[in-house]
Amino acid sequence: MRDFIISTDSTADLPLEYVKEHNIFIHPLYYNLDGEIYGGDKNLDQKDFYDRMRNGLMPTTMASNPEFILESFTKQVKSGVDVLHISFSSALSGSCSNATVTAREVCDENPDAKIVVVDSCCASMGQGLLVYKAVQLKEAGKSLDEVVNFIEENKNHICHQFTVDNLFHLHRGGRVSKTTAIIGTLINVKPVLHVDNEGHLIPLTNVRGRKKALTTLVDNMEQRSKGYENDVVFISHGDCIEDANFVADLIKERLGITNFMVNYICPTIGTHAGPGTVALFFVGSEK
Repeated sequence: MRDFIISTDSTADLPLEYVKEHNIFIHPLYYNLDGEIYGGDKNLDQKDFYDRMRNGLMPTTMASNPEFILESFTKQVKSGVDVLHISFSSALSGSCSNATVTAREVCDENPDAKIVVVDSCCASMGQGLLVYKAVQLKEAGKSLDEVVNFIEENKNHICHQFTVDNLFHLHRGGRVSKTTAIIGTLINVKPVLHVDNEGHLIPLTNVRGRKKALTTLVDNMEQRSKGYENDVVFISHGDCIEDANFVADLIKERLGITNFMVNYICPTIGTHAGPGTVALFFVGSEK
């Protein structure tokens, strides 16, 4: 049985230390801010990125670079290993398509190679949680095919619950109307959203006030996680660690879970969600 490596996109929002420790290969997605292209080796400090957004700069985003993917996949198969690439949701980016086309090209030129691209239908640390589960299985000795089967069978149990602080970023992304953004801001409405089985961002409900929105994330987790084991819970945030910690503390108090992985939301997703976003990821009955 050939060894294999796991790769994913920068949108998985996994901490750098974890990525290095488990030898995960990252395909960067890029963004344009104030005329400069960032991503990969050239990146803004995450707090700096969100501060610039708070000060009025509006980034734009790009999918992964097919040339980078080609170089990455080719390097891996030439070294004698197969590749499992867990991709950012195809409903939110062209990166999955880029990886799929490139994988086919590399395998055509290297007939002994095997590259499997899985559409995670996930985003941010939901994608990261799926990678985390895949890494656990790989390190337990499971084969590439066994890991792929697990992902396909379980990816729609990776629950995404998130709330944003500023409705105008959702308006820019076409998620809410301008009227909704204006009125919602005036009356302090905070939306709670999720990612559906196809990987789209879908509004769930609106609540009044920030604390209520954060509490609703945990309310929803309490309902959807019944009967499912969560040895770890992932939380990502748009430069609002205090709110992320509030959610973690509430989960500890109500569900008794004590193991968390918390990290920034990357610029690619942060561009559309904005500063102040808090996202909660766990295993449950349905997305």
